[in-house]
Amino acid sequence: MSEPFRIGISEDFYEASAPHVEAVCKEKLGEFPWIVCEKMRHAPDKLATADQLSRYDAIFALATKITPESLEGVERLAVVARWGVGYDRIDVPALTAANVALSITPASVRKPVSEAILAFIFALAKNLPMQDRVTRAGGWRGNLPKLGISVTGKALGSVGCGNIGQEMFRMASSIGFGRYLAYDPFVEQEQVKHLGVELVDLDTVFRESDFVTINTLLNPGTRGIVGEAQFRAMKPTAFFINTARGPIVQHDALVRALRENWIAGAGIDVFPVEPPPKDDPLFALENVIVAPHALAWTNELMRENGCEAADSVLAVARGKVPDGVVNRKVLDTPAFQAKLARYRK
Repeated sequence: MSEPFRIGISEDFYEASAPHVEAVCKEKLGEFPWIVCEKMRHAPDKLATADQLSRYDAIFALATKITPESLEGVERLAVVARWGVGYDRIDVPALTAANVALSITPASVRKPVSEAILAFIFALAKNLPMQDRVTRAGGWRGNLPKLGISVTGKALGSVGCGNIGQEMFRMASSIGFGRYLAYDPFVEQEQVKHLGVELVDLDTVFRESDFVTINTLLNPGTRGIVGEAQFRAMKPTAFFINTARGPIVQHDALVRALRENWIAGAGIDVFPVEPPPKDDPLFALENVIVAPHALAWTNELMRENGCEAADSVLAVARGKVPDGVVNRKVLDTPAFQAKLARYRK
């Protein structure tokens, strides 16, 4: 190549995890003098522009939005490396039409997100926030309005049984749950038989689970899939947990389910709008634990996310096909292959 391989780092990394992205660039890419990493220019509402994207061969994306307009006239860009597995802010068909690959980091997120789900399960089961409030107020065991529950023998359910859902069930296998239920129209029973998971319909997951977790991507088929009917079907003793994406759940229905005690409680790490407004009605309820879409964020997650994304970008920089590609049909297009051939030179 006659010019450097340029990697643009989306601005939001510097709001949330600047040390991590800089460390990854140094560790994984620093030994290659022909690779240049730089912070992308400010983009209002995190919306990438064609002028920005045209400057780079690769992009590290965290919360970047990419639309068809973002890609108008963009020819140089070869890969968008998303740190994470959700890509609802990125127009994948538009990337494919522009001969750009989208890579994600499934290996890095499965364990941290599964740990986050289990953290919510135990915190809810043991009434951890209530225990904390009572103790801080000078109370003791006799002042607790209710006792917690044991997860032993309970049914753990999941909407979605892919990368993260299966890891959650794998981690939970030693805890003592009595039953594992999952709804996922894209998974066959044979694929999860070894985990002891029963594939059932959506209604059964909500009706028969003691803990319902959301482990699916946000897309047109899952947006708003959880609403009043699902919450009313749940046991009044059951808990609901969402660490996936906020718009999968109808927020008003969730608030009502908690406010009117259709369910026992919830653990919510994601919201329809992020950050949520300060007057979100969930914040006034005591039977919900909330987190800022960061319960799975650990030092280890950020490093491994970055390393996995950097490996994908480095493969492209060497003229090779990266791992973790979402829009795999782009890989065989003449235009994308021409980009790889140029990098090999």
